[in-house]
Amino acid sequence: MITDALKEIYPQVECALNYSQPYELLIAARLSAQCTDKRVNIVTKELFNKFPTLESFAHANIEDIEQIIKSCGLFHTKARDIIGICDMLCFRFGGVIPSNMEDLLRLPGVGRKTANLILGDIFRLPAVVTDTHCIRISNRLGLVRSKNPLVVERELREILEPGESNNFCHRLVRFGRDICKAKNPKCNNCPLVNICVYKGYNNTA
Repeated sequence: MITDALKEIYPQVECALNYSQPYELLIAARLSAQCTDKRVNIVTKELFNKFPTLESFAHANIEDIEQIIKSCGLFHTKARDIIGICDMLCFRFGGVIPSNMEDLLRLPGVGRKTANLILGDIFRLPAVVTDTHCIRISNRLGLVRSKNPLVVERELREILEPGESNNFCHRLVRFGRDICKAKNPKCNNCPLVNICVYKGYNNTA
């Protein structure tokens, strides 16, 4: 029911991060940690123009990357991971992003959230991206009872149709930004209010 309702609200969904090459989504996802997608998209426009290939990232000067991505926060670590990711892709995986969780998790700075994003958006495999929107809204709707990303991922996999799981998570992002906000959710305007266990805690229009 919830899946169908979200699909009706957001019939067409896609990743909020801008990219043209699969490896660019990896980089954008790494930059998105503790940063908004809007800011990441501003930064990656310059970043991807400066470094137009996977190889150019692998051989980049870390200070050059840091200068561009500074506004994303944690820029020292993120710059190091970006170079590490691209270096490993070039010299361990032959320039091809791996299509399995185990190998993706070997890439510097890549956790299950990013790995699931890649598996879902690049390879169209069943994936559950447990970002802050997914965790918050899944709990509010009563789908899960945990704030642990791995637990949320496992519990959602049990109840979602595999073919719907990736787009379901993208829809939660849109829904979280438009209506089910972290602070002052618009419960009075929520089309899911009748099936939501959270209603009444903060019924702000």
